[in-house]
Amino acid sequence: MSATNASTSKSSRIKRWSQSLTGQILIIMALGVASAQFISSTIWLRQLESDTEENVREVSKHMAFRIAATVSYFKSLPTNYRHIVIDQLQDMGGTRFFVTLNKEEIRINNIPDSPLKDIVKNEVQGTLIRQLGIHNAKIAFSSPSDLHVINNHTRLVDLPERWGHHSLLVKPLTPPIIVIQIPINDKDWLYLASLMPDPYFLDGASALSEDRLFSMAMSVITVLLLSIVVLRRVTRPLATLARAAERFGQGDWKPIKEVGSIEVRNTAKAFNDMQRRIQRYLNDRERLFASISHDLKTPITRLRLRAEMLDEDDIRDAMIRDLEDLDMLVKGALQSVKETDIHENRIEVNISRMLKDMQSTANLHDTKLTVVGELKHPFIGKPLAIKRCLGNLVDNALYYGKTATVFIEDDEDEVCIRICDQGPGIPIDKMDKVFQPYTRLTPDHSGHPGGMGLGLSIARNIARAHGGEVTLSNHIEQGLEAKLWLPRH
Repeated sequence: MSATNASTSKSSRIKRWSQSLTGQILIIMALGVASAQFISSTIWLRQLESDTEENVREVSKHMAFRIAATVSYFKSLPTNYRHIVIDQLQDMGGTRFFVTLNKEEIRINNIPDSPLKDIVKNEVQGTLIRQLGIHNAKIAFSSPSDLHVINNHTRLVDLPERWGHHSLLVKPLTPPIIVIQIPINDKDWLYLASLMPDPYFLDGASALSEDRLFSMAMSVITVLLLSIVVLRRVTRPLATLARAAERFGQGDWKPIKEVGSIEVRNTAKAFNDMQRRIQRYLNDRERLFASISHDLKTPITRLRLRAEMLDEDDIRDAMIRDLEDLDMLVKGALQSVKETDIHENRIEVNISRMLKDMQSTANLHDTKLTVVGELKHPFIGKPLAIKRCLGNLVDNALYYGKTATVFIEDDEDEVCIRICDQGPGIPIDKMDKVFQPYTRLTPDHSGHPGGMGLGLSIARNIARAHGGEVTLSNHIEQGLEAKLWLPRH
């Protein structure tokens, strides 16, 4: 099988599954669970963000006061003592702030903006303005690994541990660091850095984070697995009922088990009752036709003998013709019933061989019938019924068209047999009428085995009993095409 055919077959199976009751319920449940998870995660995240913003605002206020106090203390020191105090703080280690006096403004590689970052920045900036009247403070956030100190060429990680590692590095975590730079005079910048209390407070949160997606996927999978177990139990009786209805439509009557939910049991019971009633009707019909045929043969024969004893030739010939027509109608009715209600088991049918045999019989003297194509996959059906159906269609094609070509088209899902002749065709308005019993479009049918007008009716009934159909269509140029379609079940 080619890649295109495989892809088409897979798409067809997926489409059939999505249209089934189980598939639709599973899709609805999956969407429902995923939507519920997403909505609950979004609500939880919004509440978390609100609580986090409030906590960050409170923490930022305390931090801003400590920063303002530290800045005020260093500004109050005499210039000569500032470096001494800074050196002592660095030797002590473990302080809350890393403080230096730099000769230039340090360029900070700012981390991405976020609402929480703006809250901290606004709190610190507002406190410095209110407490100290400082409007020119430079406030930024940096990651510890990329923080520059002292000058623009020295990073925090390059300094001795006693200088700032205890106050600004918390391994293995990497909390952000807030950096405040304030110009003290024309030459010096007060550089103050401090760890944020919460190492994760600037981490972005999303309702569709990896953890939540995993949790959502596990919830959906769990619900679907449990649903499959329940749905199989619920839909198995429905599938059995569908198969039984299909078999019954093809003439195979067998009662089904009445199991499942109350509604399914009631449906199965009603279906079994319907099968029995229809089967009784079919049996009564078959017996009725057989009785009528048998009972009419004797009086028809007596009437024919009496008619032949009449002296008037005209009256005798007219009565004999009427009796022959009556006898033909009785035989036709019996034939229609017998050839439609074929009681045989379904087995593997070699349609190609049937058509080849018909080809050999038809071509004893001249080439009249051509068969194109082969059956690629076995077909399961009623062999005698299929043979009668094909025989009627081929006989019609040879009778009206003199020659015919049969095309066999086969795949995994269906068998399609097209019988094309070179005859006059059928008027469009009579396409459906020819399938009715005793319908003949031409008065002279001598020599035609289906001369009673039952061939197409019987062929269509047999095809429909197999779940298929027989259709007719005229060719654009000349001739008629009879198409027999049989599905594989």
